[in-house]
Amino acid sequence: MCRPPTVPRALIGLAVLAILACVPARAHGQVLPPEQQARIDALFSRFTLSTPGCAVGVARAGQTVFEKAYGMADLEREVPNRPDTIFEAGSIAKQFTAAAVLLLARDGKLSIDDPVRRYVPELPEHNASLTLRHALTHTGGLRDWGEITAIGGWPRGTRAHTQTHVLEIAARQRSLNFAPGSNWSYSNTGYNLAAIVVSRVAGMPFAEFCRRRLFEPLGLSRTSWRDDHARIVKGRAIAYAPDGKDFRTRMPFEDAHGNGGLLTTVGDLLRWNTRFDGEGPDGVLARQQVEPATLVTGEKLDYGLGLFLTTYNGVAEVGHGGATAGYEAYLARYPEHRLSIAVLCNVSGAGAEARARGIADLLLGTKPATVRPAPVAPAFLNAWVGLYRSELTGRAFDIVREDDRLRVEGGPGLVATGHGRFAVADGAREIAFENERTAILRHANGLKERYERVERARPSAEDLRALEGVYASEEAEAVYGAVVQKGELKLWRRPNLLIALKPTYADAFNAPGLGTVRFHREEGRVVEMSISGERVWDLRFKKVQ
Repeated sequence: MCRPPTVPRALIGLAVLAILACVPARAHGQVLPPEQQARIDALFSRFTLSTPGCAVGVARAGQTVFEKAYGMADLEREVPNRPDTIFEAGSIAKQFTAAAVLLLARDGKLSIDDPVRRYVPELPEHNASLTLRHALTHTGGLRDWGEITAIGGWPRGTRAHTQTHVLEIAARQRSLNFAPGSNWSYSNTGYNLAAIVVSRVAGMPFAEFCRRRLFEPLGLSRTSWRDDHARIVKGRAIAYAPDGKDFRTRMPFEDAHGNGGLLTTVGDLLRWNTRFDGEGPDGVLARQQVEPATLVTGEKLDYGLGLFLTTYNGVAEVGHGGATAGYEAYLARYPEHRLSIAVLCNVSGAGAEARARGIADLLLGTKPATVRPAPVAPAFLNAWVGLYRSELTGRAFDIVREDDRLRVEGGPGLVATGHGRFAVADGAREIAFENERTAILRHANGLKERYERVERARPSAEDLRALEGVYASEEAEAVYGAVVQKGELKLWRRPNLLIALKPTYADAFNAPGLGTVRFHREEGRVVEMSISGERVWDLRFKKVQ
């Protein structure tokens, strides 16, 4: 039970704040039993009167059974979080953007399978086969604009990016990560483009369309878009990041939205989730969002339109997480149990997803599935130690042996599940070795990525000097220099970036914070450099000096 501390009369103001910070759970249906409420309180016990915190909402069969807030919304003004406090929901926003597109499709104003260039002709011609469906399912191959700006020296949170900036970045890309429909790569760009399409087809700002057609009809009275980061939003929590034992403000100050930028409450998110069980046109539209995306190969993915379609501890889960600046969020629905859980937090590192799923475990009685290790003769382990390069992206990982087990160097351990088969200890991936030269990495979304074992490069000082030079990219609007210092190849970028590169395979290096850096040759002469990250593959820089 959350009890405010006993204080002397001189501190009565703080006592009032303590009472407010322990706002009792609100419910619109049958409330959770006290013991379950107490266990949810325990999940959020780290959030106090001296920290930012979270708001939590739980609904069963469309009825709210628990709403409560923890910690402070504003540390400077000593304002506590409340169940109706407004937070930013990160990428939870994507399902709202997808719903706006589907509304226009239902109106007959567009088709979800229309080419995006029909409405956004500024995109280059190599986007000709990119459809709205591709953009909304992350199967279009679009490079993520945030990763591109980070490569250029302006990561998100350092510039007030707008929709116009996003469109300009997308328009100057000379290639995609892959042909539309052939693969999957999470990209915010597709959702910004979708919001632009909605505004152009509807003839009004995207935020206004959503207010009229989504928020007001559904009774989402405290939900809006952060389309103007300087706008005053009453009842909004300030976002923070930890700074040692203290905190610093970390607010979003960009106007790009559709990919994120949704301002909302846990109550509005629970109300939003009731659409999926509803009848009539709105229910039909909502259920279109939970149809799995399909690649051109016929392979179905675990992503719909702005929603992950997965299982958690053996129970079907439909949901999405989000993080923007200092905000974290998670919204999940467990359709077989008609259970919805919303967690919104105003501090980075809050663990919104883990806490939401902790509530799910509590209410559903689920427990983590355990991987039963298979016996593997230690002599066989050495056969799989080595460096492996992705045939798709060029990125590499190193498998090393630690006593009688394998580990991804600098990452999670591997649990043997059979001869040549391993579960990655983070629970999200599996590695299967076809032979001593080839490994197949199966990602959490079901996609398989082929890796080839390669020889580790040990470049000499002369080899490194051959890579020195200045490299420029119009796509990233950036210039990098490669220089050898004290026997190491380093990358510099104005004004003060200097990264030591770690050799991997021939002409390839690991660059902390950037990804994989490769140098490309023609007739033995280095002519280009490329950077491949998680969401941007093979971004080329021409050697100019």
